[in-house]
Amino acid sequence: MSPYVTMPLVFEGVPEAEMQPRAEAFLARMRKRRTVRDYSDKPVPRELIETSVRVAGTAPSGANQQPWTFVCISDPERKKLIRAGAEEEERAFYAGRAGEEWLDALAHLGTDENKPFLETAPWLIAIFAQRWGYDAQGNKVKHYYVPESVGIATGFLIAALHDAGLATLTHTPAPMNFLNQICGRPDNEKALILLVVGYPKEDCLVPAIGKKPLEEIASFL
Repeated sequence: MSPYVTMPLVFEGVPEAEMQPRAEAFLARMRKRRTVRDYSDKPVPRELIETSVRVAGTAPSGANQQPWTFVCISDPERKKLIRAGAEEEERAFYAGRAGEEWLDALAHLGTDENKPFLETAPWLIAIFAQRWGYDAQGNKVKHYYVPESVGIATGFLIAALHDAGLATLTHTPAPMNFLNQICGRPDNEKALILLVVGYPKEDCLVPAIGKKPLEEIASFL
């Protein structure tokens, strides 16, 4: 068992008068975030992706095990393989695997089995959950709260990318086993999300949908 070691907290407080304006400014920024399916092929610098992934890496995790791997893909051949694998699963999904109720729930989003954005967007980030890890001696180590930890880190990543001026799409073809092979990931990792990253096309359209108001998503006791 590792010893419990402490260090001074580095906490940057905010003057109370600035707190609410900052919170409202961030809310206004995030309200403009939309899931995008039509991308420009305009390049995005690798450094921007690296910095955003570093933000994701600051997320809290069960026992601080940080059970995530972010595979950042810009290689056209790998993106082509990913599109082929994803569309194969999506064809089965839309052909009946999903069931009518699920397809009805998706109808207002205008989605189908065709995923050209997987090749057009400059970056794909395959997000893997490490179901277990290994210690310095190579012994298997159980990871805790893995889906929750990876979900929080993914939220950090999406917010960071949006704040940097990029659009994203959380794509989740199921099953996603093909990503392990294409990305060269080991058996202890499970692909959870394929995040599409780039600039929207100039004439990009998005579904006319909204978000639930505060009273429908929160309760104050």
